[in-house]
Amino acid sequence: MRPGSSLEIYGSLLLGLLLYLLPWAGVGLTFRPDFVLLVLLYWLIRAPYSCNVGMAWMMGIVIDLADGSLFGQHALAYIVAAFLALMYQRRVTLFNRLQQAGFVFALLIIAQIVLLIVKLFGGDQPSAWTYFLPSVTGIMLWQLVIYSKIKVSGDENRG
Repeated sequence: MRPGSSLEIYGSLLLGLLLYLLPWAGVGLTFRPDFVLLVLLYWLIRAPYSCNVGMAWMMGIVIDLADGSLFGQHALAYIVAAFLALMYQRRVTLFNRLQQAGFVFALLIIAQIVLLIVKLFGGDQPSAWTYFLPSVTGIMLWQLVIYSKIKVSGDENRG
């Protein structure tokens, strides 16, 4: 597995940030996955020496600044998810596609739970069950990207 170049990593993070910053509204906002976290998780699993917890923290701060939310909440959620991704990175690379999806889904849910706890401590009202829909759409997007990546590379025996 060839680790990504700096241009690929930073370019995909910029693309994830731009997708996050699109003017989402209504139902689109309810279903919008956390594009930046998905890109971070991809690179944390694929190239852990090029993408690390520091980059997760930096991208979390950028999302907090861009979103206008409580400063540091996304940074904390991204750090927790990045730490867990890096802690199990060697095992995850040996998982098949379905097991990887389960692991990434758990990381997305954990990041959202961290965000929810911080928001509750900040005085927000408890959210409805639709709060976790971005994790579901995020894992669907993950499967789409991983499936297309396997088809393009021709490594169909891994999943």
